[in-house]
Amino acid sequence: MNDTSILSNESDASTAFSRQSTIFDQIYSANTIINYKRARVRQHVLNHLAPGSSILELNSGTGEDAIFFAQQGHHVHATDISTGMQEVLHQKTVPYRDKISQEICSFTELEELKNKGPFDLIFSNFGGLNCTGELEKVLLSFDALLKRGGKVTLVIIPGFCLWETLLVFKGKFKTAFRRFFSSKGRTAHIEGTYFKCWYYSPSFVIKTLRHSYQVLGIEGLCTIVPPSYIEGFAEKHPRAYQFLKNKEDKLKDKWPWKYMGDYFIISLEKK
Repeated sequence: MNDTSILSNESDASTAFSRQSTIFDQIYSANTIINYKRARVRQHVLNHLAPGSSILELNSGTGEDAIFFAQQGHHVHATDISTGMQEVLHQKTVPYRDKISQEICSFTELEELKNKGPFDLIFSNFGGLNCTGELEKVLLSFDALLKRGGKVTLVIIPGFCLWETLLVFKGKFKTAFRRFFSSKGRTAHIEGTYFKCWYYSPSFVIKTLRHSYQVLGIEGLCTIVPPSYIEGFAEKHPRAYQFLKNKEDKLKDKWPWKYMGDYFIISLEKK
């Protein structure tokens, strides 16, 4: 993509999520599987985070994770390109102003951040980084913002999801194969606005950062547990959900399961 296309896509994504910001928590906060995903991601982060750490959060949304980490005693600088999301976050984080700061900034322009840290952790949840075709640029900008020995934890949507592929047996061919031919990006649609997203593998992240970072861990997320867009699964089939959840909790970091989820969680440490 050229610079104009990149800026246009970022603007469209910002518009989409700003439009959704006022109802975002209402839509997702009661979803059992989304809450499972959040708990998994948060525990993964806490496993690699020292007490009282400073966190740079990318695509922070309405601040759900920022508030959680502030409650654990960490300091969070919450960034997002969506003005709507930042406004909701500002309202929600009033009791945590000593722990949470915020800034409107695209993750493709982190060199423009006013608060440059350096930070103990850079964190991005739930595929926010899939909204750019310039992930390599984003990853390479981390060095200047991280302390020596600092960590990176990213939750990214990969190019293959076992559950999604199995939808072919229900005749949902478009959904089943939507990630397979997406090198030029796939169109996403939120609140009447269209923008592109891209899929990335753990190996892409590792290869890009191989010279300065070592891998701490990779987990598949919603590998055995169904993705949250299979609505009502946990509520309609509580015993099956608990069985699948227990299996995923045991196999989340094992091959091949860690590469087959709706998302993967990857953590790296700066050398």
